[in-house]
Amino acid sequence: MDRNNDAAPSRRQIMGSMTAGAAAAALVAAPAEAQGTSPQASGTPPLVTPRDPRAEYPRPPFERQPQEWPGLAGRMNPRPDHGETSYRGSGRLAGRKALITGGDSGIGRAAAIAYAREGADVAIGYLPQEQPDADEVLDLIRKEGRKAVALPGDIREEAFCRQMVETAVRELGGLDILVNNAGRQHTIPALADLTTEFFDWTFKTNVYAPFWITKAALPHLRPGASIIITASVQAYEPSAALFDYAQTKACNVAFAKSLAKQLAEKGIRVNAVAPGPYWTALQPSGGQTQEMLTKFGGDTPMGRPGQPVEIAPTYVLLASQESSFTTGQVLGASGGSGNP
Repeated sequence: MDRNNDAAPSRRQIMGSMTAGAAAAALVAAPAEAQGTSPQASGTPPLVTPRDPRAEYPRPPFERQPQEWPGLAGRMNPRPDHGETSYRGSGRLAGRKALITGGDSGIGRAAAIAYAREGADVAIGYLPQEQPDADEVLDLIRKEGRKAVALPGDIREEAFCRQMVETAVRELGGLDILVNNAGRQHTIPALADLTTEFFDWTFKTNVYAPFWITKAALPHLRPGASIIITASVQAYEPSAALFDYAQTKACNVAFAKSLAKQLAEKGIRVNAVAPGPYWTALQPSGGQTQEMLTKFGGDTPMGRPGQPVEIAPTYVLLASQESSFTTGQVLGASGGSGNP
């Protein structure tokens, strides 16, 4: 795949003139070839031409494209932008060691690419069925000269969660950043149709697994470490057809806020991210009905879904030393709707 566009301004240059909160928005990545930069005198940052965010990425209607769970980003049309050719790092996580669950596609993949380009070694957890997507991510990490560790398995199993953490720590030589991102979402319009099996599947993936994984990781985390959990706008504005998923995302918010208070005395920060509608493999593989998928993201003020690369800078910000006073927070990115 294409490398980064060296003409794009570095995020360090942008961060130098903004507060941390504003930087999270300003750092939203876009295709580097479309950045519209102009060469400046030596040592002067190039100009960046502002672009209309409404037209930055594809808008609905989208085509129907059913996939079996857990879905592959490589089979989506349009294919999501995870930052493969558009995210440009600036060494903000140099020397760090990160474990990201659900790192094969979607938001986890975008975070993995961004972390590698910011200088971190990265281990990714994913289901064996997602190997084609995972292989692409692992290759991108290695092309940045960083160590990539593949950790296929099912996080609904406590024993695998412990094994995944131990393998990541051993292969990376430690652990500084833990991103509990993997999630299960399945649209079921009527409560009467929600089986105990499906309810348990969602809670095991979204609530139990982060508990098991974090518990296993804690002995390896030192002061300065960062734990990030992917919540959702569903924690604040639950959809009728995502009854079980919305509850788990509310659990994720409480997880971050409560654990942050517990771990502050150890110098370990815990935060959450609450995305809105993002164009990921989660959606065509049961996260939305096919009818809903054709209109996905169209009801946001931006009129489109977000692309994974647009939220990757938020994960970088929360993992970096620049957020040293940020813990127990939930950062939202949902195109103008939802909370926080």
